Amino acid sequence: MAYLSRNYAPQGEELARLLRRTSSDAHKVEQQVAEILFRVEREGDTALFSLEQQFTKAELTSLAVSEEEFQEAELLVSQDLKNALAIAAGNIRSFHALQLPKGEQLEVKPGITLSRKIVPIQRVGLYVPGGTAPLISTTLMLGIPAQVAGCKDVVLCTPANKDGKVHPAILYAASMCSIRKVFKLGGAQAIAAMAYGSESVPKVDKIFGPGNQYVTEAKKQVSTTSCAIDMPAGPSEVMVVATPDANAAFVASDLLSQAEHGFDSQSMLVVLAEKEAGFAFLDKVEEELSLQLANLDRLPYLLSSLSHSRAFVCPTLQMTAQVVNDYAPEHLIINTSAPEELEALVVNAGSIFLGPYSCESAGDYASGTNHTLPTNGWAHSHSGVSTDSFLKKITVQKLSREGLADLADTLVSMSEAEALLAHRNAVLVRLGEKK
Repeated sequence: MAYLSRNYAPQGEELARLLRRTSSDAHKVEQQVAEILFRVEREGDTALFSLEQQFTKAELTSLAVSEEEFQEAELLVSQDLKNALAIAAGNIRSFHALQLPKGEQLEVKPGITLSRKIVPIQRVGLYVPGGTAPLISTTLMLGIPAQVAGCKDVVLCTPANKDGKVHPAILYAASMCSIRKVFKLGGAQAIAAMAYGSESVPKVDKIFGPGNQYVTEAKKQVSTTSCAIDMPAGPSEVMVVATPDANAAFVASDLLSQAEHGFDSQSMLVVLAEKEAGFAFLDKVEEELSLQLANLDRLPYLLSSLSHSRAFVCPTLQMTAQVVNDYAPEHLIINTSAPEELEALVVNAGSIFLGPYSCESAGDYASGTNHTLPTNGWAHSHSGVSTDSFLKKITVQKLSREGLADLADTLVSMSEAEALLAHRNAVLVRLGEKK
């Protein structure tokens, strides 16, 4: 059985068609989300309790996770998992602490001093999905840079199960990041709660985190009216680039590790080779896909994702780079004989993994880079989450009278050219030349 459609050296309109992401009924989702946001903004907690019961079947008595629940969660997490989370957190913290910027300062001319003041965003909201799988790692990926940046108030929303309980490892990971404001909310209603605030949930200034199409649409809508978001996002995706000397089992495992995320995930394969050698390697990958699928759970997700995934054979490095940059993958794995050659040509990707042992799983969990990345082609213009995402830069300037006098002719000339005479007068009145 062939899981991936095969394409040789596509270009132009054909390439654009093949790289197009899967789409859903966007208008229907947009309307449903708008209705949820409307209810939460006006009804607050009443709407939140009702929506959680509707979507998760959870009969909640409180939206907030209690201190007792935090304590219970710590007892339920195995020591092995605690040790793993500690290692992951250490790597993530080390890399994100290194990203803390230093404000610049410059005297451009005598009497004119410029600088940038770097401050944390005061109130941030983190969304951790828990639908098809509890994303424990996302708690660390969002909580640690918020903590490193120094954000004053951090709110975390994640869905509870039917018994009204949040996954204990998510609560344990939140505690590792000193997050105690955790709320049992999922989907669009969680985004609405953080964007507008309610009787229980504080309003935030910026929302972070991945999610399904309803979460993504909710983030998009609130970003135009209420608060900032980390980035636009969509279904998770990977593009693997390999040469025929790569280990086919490694390549297949990378495709499948991405495909298991959800029904609409996408796993793309690009083989850098001539047609005959490339197609022969694809045969090996297909064999490995069959073998590995036989031993995996989550088959509905895997098979659905593979059904809209594709394979390309490209005979040149330049054509391979074009496919990569046009697609702008969330995750890019370069498993070639000389990965740095292609990496040098890549300008559009969320995160890059070089060489046969740099599996996506490492970045997803514990190598230290952030796994909250732009999807759906947004890597053309957006970066993944970093410490910088939780910071603001405020410019500061200080002019002496002499500094202003030195700049006065320039300021007057430009303000008069724009017919903004009050701007001109703000300069002249300080220099005793009021007009």
